[in-house]
Amino acid sequence: MTHEPSVPDYARQNGWDREYPVYEPPEIPNYVGAVTFCKRPLVEDAQALAARQPDVAVLGAPFDDAVSYRPGARFGPRAIRQATYTQGGHSLQLGIQPFKHLDVVDAGDANVVPAALERGHAMIFRKVLEVAGSGAVPIILGGDHSITWPSASAVAQVRAPGNIGIVHFDAHADTANEDWGVLAGHGTPMRRLIESGAVKGRNFVQVGLRGYWPPPDVMAWMKEQGMRWHLMREIEERGAEAVIDDAINEALDGPDAIYLSIDIDVLDPGNAPGTGTPEPGGLITRELLRAVRQIVGKVRLAAMDIVEVSPPYDHAEVTAMAAHRCALEAISALAVKKRDGEPVRFERQAVVVPATGPHVHASGAGG
Repeated sequence: MTHEPSVPDYARQNGWDREYPVYEPPEIPNYVGAVTFCKRPLVEDAQALAARQPDVAVLGAPFDDAVSYRPGARFGPRAIRQATYTQGGHSLQLGIQPFKHLDVVDAGDANVVPAALERGHAMIFRKVLEVAGSGAVPIILGGDHSITWPSASAVAQVRAPGNIGIVHFDAHADTANEDWGVLAGHGTPMRRLIESGAVKGRNFVQVGLRGYWPPPDVMAWMKEQGMRWHLMREIEERGAEAVIDDAINEALDGPDAIYLSIDIDVLDPGNAPGTGTPEPGGLITRELLRAVRQIVGKVRLAAMDIVEVSPPYDHAEVTAMAAHRCALEAISALAVKKRDGEPVRFERQAVVVPATGPHVHASGAGG
């Protein structure tokens, strides 16, 4: 008489056969599963985004072909998305559960490839145009600061005939005419926006400028355009709260909506070492996060970007965490506005997105 070999039951033998609950996003830890901002649903398709009509859409611009010093910001969007232990359930700062009031999605990344500066900007423009056209507030994770040129241009096009202003936190003015002959470098986006007519010079407010750039001729050009700025020296003398209050009042003087642009190097390198052009003597993280909450709480936010996070130069994710919290604080402030009956998303707009070429599935690219 033959006997079938018994099949071992190691689950029962080791006590692994209990009926454990299965946790679904966003309830799973941030280090488990697909990488999206705060485990929000991934909605990359433009038609699906328009049909869902979310309040906010986070998207990545993984691009650093325009840097002038330390590279690595192309890795910023992924690092920012994963640099958190929390999914943002309850803001102690604002006393709100943001995702109970706002529909926030992750719209994926712009279709960027390396060593293609003009193409990168064109694809970022397309992606932001789709998101802004859906009515959602885009929060763009850079990337170097050159991405603000296509991103803010797309938002300005969708919001026309209304006009947008830019509140710009940065150690540097980014108003150079060119970077070593390159008109689209990360030191030039604010000048390109003004020259193109996307944003009027008088609708710019800059906060945190310090160091040894720009030179007098560039600052004279800025003054001619009607730009307004607050040097770090003023923050040292008057305090961050007073300066931010002035910046908010200036931002509300004229524009219909505000594009908030945060270069992480506005923070002191001790708070944000992972960036391309660190400048000693900057804001501390607490001051910047408070400023984000204040500004978003008081202006009509058209869009936001957080740029120049360079993970290869970061330590223990402190820079990426600060950038993540900038986005989360903005989302929480928007949630307060929606809870209180104020508008957050915009009306959906019919936008014409420039056509793309063929879809490439096997390029043969090496490296």
